[in-house]
Amino acid sequence: MNNLMNVLGKQSKEAARQLSQLETAQKNRCLMQMAADLENNTQSILTANQQDLKQARKNGVTDPLIDRLRLTDIRIQEMADGIRQVAALPDPIGVVEKMWRTEDQLMIGQQRVPLGVVGIIFESRPNVTTDAASLCFKSGNAVILRGGKEAFYSNQMLVELMQQTLRNNQLNTAMIQFVNDTSRDTANEMMRLNDYLDVLIPRGGAGLIQQVKMNATVPVIETGTGNNHVYVDQAAQLDMANDIVINAKAQRPSVCNAIETLLVHEDIAPEFLPLLEESLASYPVALRADSKALTYLKKAGLAVEEDWKTEFLDYILAIKVVASLDEAIEHVNRYSSKHSESIVTDSYQNGQRFLKEVDAAAVYINASTRFTDGVKFGFGAEIGISTQKLHARGPMGLEHLTSSKYIIYGDGQIRE
Repeated sequence: MNNLMNVLGKQSKEAARQLSQLETAQKNRCLMQMAADLENNTQSILTANQQDLKQARKNGVTDPLIDRLRLTDIRIQEMADGIRQVAALPDPIGVVEKMWRTEDQLMIGQQRVPLGVVGIIFESRPNVTTDAASLCFKSGNAVILRGGKEAFYSNQMLVELMQQTLRNNQLNTAMIQFVNDTSRDTANEMMRLNDYLDVLIPRGGAGLIQQVKMNATVPVIETGTGNNHVYVDQAAQLDMANDIVINAKAQRPSVCNAIETLLVHEDIAPEFLPLLEESLASYPVALRADSKALTYLKKAGLAVEEDWKTEFLDYILAIKVVASLDEAIEHVNRYSSKHSESIVTDSYQNGQRFLKEVDAAAVYINASTRFTDGVKFGFGAEIGISTQKLHARGPMGLEHLTSSKYIIYGDGQIRE
């Protein structure tokens, strides 16, 4: 085992014990100071980010992925505001969710407790660093952050600032730690850090998540890729559908809650698809359509099977015309990564069927999938979007970073 990972693990284990004992007010004061320290050091963060952007361009990283990596004054302000929102949320730690008396006159309660040490392996978005750190800190968990090489300098600066805040508040800096080695070896070792990690959360592309699923021996919460769909029903308002599709695809295509495939009912395809193509003309979106959709589009290529399976994270949209709601639901459930799916319809019955029958973490009626986000769900920030069904599903906030224990009050009972 790499000595670096052993050291980080040991330090985190001790820090987690200390952090679990902090009062809510103390955690909140520290979080508020973290937010202020980010704002006060905006220029240092931007300078570090420029190093990452320069290296990314040199390595031929695509524009949408450059956008994921880029920090601006506004994005740093949003990161600081996200930390403040986490501070403002109720602290789940110590909450007794229910209590009951047994026939033996024992009082049994179920109480929220931290997971302990959380490891996070992520790729190119620096805001994950502050989101994850603030959520873990508020929920009483020490965190080990292992970001990708693309955002190394940005992540390093952000963690240094947060650790300085901890130091200024007389707290153990190991409550938030950063793996300063981005080699594959450290990632693989982190996946097997069983003596120290209570849970590992991968956040990134399909390759990273698959690697963690296949190789990790520590418990894993799987956050998913976003092969998401919008289905425009025959009962849809076309202007609404047009706005939703454009937002879900073109506002920020490099994020996991953007859509990759559009399904359109055959009854409205002749009217809707030309309208959409005209509206998309101001965006560099390449259309890949099935043979039916091609008849209604002027500038589209023929879609192939692989297009239905792909999370493009780019200005590419696959389009398929379907004959029914049944066909739309079947297509979604076959190809979806179970992240976010949306139907646009004025039919209550069709909307309810879509909600009930589509298997995904977030299912929408008449709204963009871009809302699948911890901030937009009112969680302040998020660790990621879980697409599995155990423990946590959808945007993961504070409560998803806790477990529970039973607390039992007696007055001398023994079992007969």
